[in-house]
This record gives sequence, C-alpha cells and structure tokens, in this order.
Amino acid sequence: MYVTGTDTGIGKTRASCALLRSFALAGKRAIGMKPVASGCEVTAHGLRNDDALQLIAAGNVTAAYADINPYAFADPIAPHLAAADDGVAIDLQTIFEAYRRLRQASDVVVVEGVGGWCAPLGAQGMQADLVRALELPVVLVVGLRLGCLNHALLSVRAIEADGCTLAGWIGNRIDADMLRAEDNIDTLKSRIDAPLLGILEHGTAPSPAFDPDCLLRRLAHAHPNGNN
Repeated sequence: MYVTGTDTGIGKTRASCALLRSFALAGKRAIGMKPVASGCEVTAHGLRNDDALQLIAAGNVTAAYADINPYAFADPIAPHLAAADDGVAIDLQTIFEAYRRLRQASDVVVVEGVGGWCAPLGAQGMQADLVRALELPVVLVVGLRLGCLNHALLSVRAIEADGCTLAGWIGNRIDADMLRAEDNIDTLKSRIDAPLLGILEHGTAPSPAFDPDCLLRRLAHAHPNGNN
C-alpha cells in the first residue's frame, strides 16, 4: 500500500508505523519503504532519514537501507528540488527494483510518500507515476485540524483523477483542541467513497490500531489486480 497525506507533517510516518506494527503483531512479514526522502542526516553509514528509520523499527523484516530509502537528500526541502541541487535524477525503475526486493522478502510493504499527494517526485515525475508503476492501492492520512475537509476532499479528487485507487483513509488527531472534530470526521465519512480505516489519537504512541486481516481484505477488494 502507498501512504500519502493531506499535507506534509500530518502523520504519514505515524500512521505507517501503526500499520506496520499491526501487521507484525499479527504474524505478517511487514516492512516499510520511504522511496524518496529529504532532510536526511549525515552518518558514518551515509545519509539516513528519520522517517525511514522509524519505519525500520516498526517492521519485522531486515533489508538493506538502500532498498528501504533509495533516494536520500540532506537538505530539508521538497525532494525534487533537493534532487536537482544534487544533480540526481529520480528514476522510477530504481525504486521499482528496490520495492520488488522488499516485496519478495515480505507479506506486505507499507510505502510512505512525500508531503501531500501532489508533491513532485522529480523534475517531471509525480507520486501518481510511482503508484501506478507499483500497482499499489492508496491510503490517505488526514490531519484532523481546521481546514482538513478541503484538504482531504481535494486530495481524494486528485488521487482518483490520477487513475489511482483510494483504498481507505486514516484520521490523525494533530490538533487536540479542534472544534467539532467528530462532526468533521462524520462529514469526511459521508463524502469519501472509501472506508475510514482508523483514528490515531493525539499525543499517544503509534499503536497497533488496525485489524490487519480486515485491512488486507479491503486493500485486495479495492485493488484486486495489484500489490498490497
């Protein structure tokens, strides 16, 4: 599955880790992937991204870091700008081959995207190009705060317009003081033609909040000819 969000900083990694822990506790071989990441730290082993490291800790399959995070950039800017600054062309085939290796070693791969759905991946490429190449269903993380209705519904419209399959959405309570939060959730449930997979509560660790077998059935139903 491909995890995208209504914006940057709204909890894609948090949701992805919760999904991975749910799968792992259910006995599934689960691994996360962050194909493209900026804002990485220089280490003795090369550039490392915090989101990717959190995904590694949440899963239960060991793999090469270069497969989990094929493109890592130091500057905390949009990845297509960071790639251009480094003179790097983000190649979908490279990501596809890394994904294939991860998929062969696992039952499910949780692929975390960058920013919101329409954040570019390269000079020309968009995230939709990668999702179509990997044949993955999309899970949308909605940051529950003022403005989330517009952001979520526009994201859903864009995902569908790009020819991708929205398998479900996850609400993340990023604003503990949001007024009428439940009414906003009900509005989204009535207007998004995909199931609410779960709500992540504010200020708590990403918990195994999802039924993995039910989720996999929903993903298979939404995207019967693709991967998990």
